[in-house]
Amino acid sequence: MCQHQNTCPNAEAMDREAARIVATFPEQGWSLLCNGVIVFEDTGELLPDCSVIEPHRGPARHALAA
Repeated sequence: MCQHQNTCPNAEAMDREAARIVATFPEQGWSLLCNGVIVFEDTGELLPDCSVIEPHRGPARHALAA
């Protein structure tokens, strides 16, 4: 799905939030990433397979894995 050089992380990757924003709707509180993930202001996410990631605060999960 991503056409960027240095391909963005896919939707299943731990660092999926690092993908580039392709559309943003700040008045509605969400943005679409190039990997198909919808991220919300409250840090929740909707993945392309319709699974939901609950809002998470604090350090990004991929930073904790390092």
